[in-house]
Amino acid sequence: MAENLAVRSQSMSGRKKSVAEEPVTSVLSAGGIPVYSERELTADEEVLAALGYKPEFKREFSLWTTFCVSFAVLGLLPSFASTLYYGMGYAGTPGMVWGWLIAMTFIQCVAMSMAELCSSMPTSGGLYYASAVLAPPGYGPLAAWLTGWSNWLGQVTGAPSVDYPMAEMILACASISNPSYVPQNWQVWLLTTLILLIHGCISSMPTKWIANFNSVGSTFNIIALCIVLILIPSATNRESQGLPRFTPASVVWNDFYDGTDFPKGVSILMTFVAVIWTMSGYDAPFHLSEECANANVAAPRAIVLTSGIGGLFGWFLQLVVAYTVIDIDGVLTSSLGQPWVSYLLQVLPQKVALAAASLTIIAAFSMGQGCMVAASRVTFAYARDDCFPCSWWIKRVNKHTHTPVNAVWFNTTLGILMTLLVFGGPLAAGALFSIAAVAAFVAFTIPIFIRVFFVGNRFRAGPWNLGPFSMYIGSAACAFVALMVPILMLPSLTGSDLTASGMNWTVLVYGGPMTMITIWWFVSAHKWFKGPKVNIEHQMLGRDGNVVEGKDQDSGDSSAGSITKEDRDLDDKRAADLA
Repeated sequence: MAENLAVRSQSMSGRKKSVAEEPVTSVLSAGGIPVYSERELTADEEVLAALGYKPEFKREFSLWTTFCVSFAVLGLLPSFASTLYYGMGYAGTPGMVWGWLIAMTFIQCVAMSMAELCSSMPTSGGLYYASAVLAPPGYGPLAAWLTGWSNWLGQVTGAPSVDYPMAEMILACASISNPSYVPQNWQVWLLTTLILLIHGCISSMPTKWIANFNSVGSTFNIIALCIVLILIPSATNRESQGLPRFTPASVVWNDFYDGTDFPKGVSILMTFVAVIWTMSGYDAPFHLSEECANANVAAPRAIVLTSGIGGLFGWFLQLVVAYTVIDIDGVLTSSLGQPWVSYLLQVLPQKVALAAASLTIIAAFSMGQGCMVAASRVTFAYARDDCFPCSWWIKRVNKHTHTPVNAVWFNTTLGILMTLLVFGGPLAAGALFSIAAVAAFVAFTIPIFIRVFFVGNRFRAGPWNLGPFSMYIGSAACAFVALMVPILMLPSLTGSDLTASGMNWTVLVYGGPMTMITIWWFVSAHKWFKGPKVNIEHQMLGRDGNVVEGKDQDSGDSSAGSITKEDRDLDDKRAADLA
């Protein structure tokens, strides 16, 4: 914090500072001085300019509202409800309590390492920008390309993977009220489409409105979670069914459910898909950092707070369900088609169960909204660097709302198309969850891996950093993800029992697009994609009249803002001499 205050006090002097004087790791040369003549930049905008970007958004997110968006994206209650099939179905209650506890320890390592990167590079591009800057010379564009596309796949599947089970929950509640009603796939798809359209409309509003909406939604999310945590153990009707109020601890922690053909240890690892999918939203503050005040401190704090608080309360919810569930088979195979609603009906009176399900549905709506906002900012950031076809249209910022409205509706359209997977059956639709989990954590880890093993002293830590523990925590994060990616692609069956209908389609639905994206790189993209494009002019320190012009938003020149190695070396030397 002291360093950040020092940066702010220097900003007030009005003197234009070189990149070397800002607490950032930038794509620009250390000797570059950003040139922005429209008005005087604030401290946050100076940091952004040092990273190569001009200010385009209003900074109306605070630490609290940024945390609210992130916590809404996390959506512990609806996330748990959506992934109960995996957390409980693979290893039973031991998988729930042990799996969450173990996974959260390492996920916190990923979150802290990401927060350190965010403090040093607070841009909407986030992990993509970090990979480009930190990669070894010559590999920055490739690292950015793979990170960006993996992160985008995780982001764009976020809202659909939330809204689809929410639609299922709504129709399951209708089925409880009217037992003769059986939801059909086309009804689930239409309801999911309607919810996505509503999210698109809200995400197109001005930043302040979105921040307020997400603040209310996240507050409700927290309240709903607390209510359910208290409601289930206090209102359970297990005793009226001739059972003890809670399942004995020896059963909860040790009685494994044979949900897979793999050994118990592997089954517990497979339950991590529920934890990883639930906890994949804490990167939202990174992507909102260009709209956040005091970004290189507030955004990383929001990341760590979201992961830490989310992990703790998520484990409490796991314990409550594990100690009260009666029949795991009944939960997983209920005709309602929604394990969370089936579980609630097992342990609560019907009206109380419907009330808890209603709280979950409202919380899920808030979560889906947060996912849509975060995904639109990622899409905008990548379109700003011309990663997509029609980037010229996607990257436009609406002049009335000052938000990336085109990016919002681009994502909404893709989300509606992706939910057509519901017609392929539950396993095909379940691929949405696996993609979001695997794609997000692969993207999270690429820049962390580069930072730990390849960067050396090229990384300049921001005000929020891990100090001497950075390398150890980063190494633990990398090892965890390296283990989990193949685990999350395993099918639950093996040998002759494994058929096409029982396949884990993640390897195809995620691996297929990433394979094509990699081929695209080697065939064509390496010729024109050069990584993050600066869009603000910067003058080279000590070279009168030498101004490198950044990429103009509406121009097609992909080489603007490039700096030769000789320029970089000379500028670094001069910046060091001045320091």
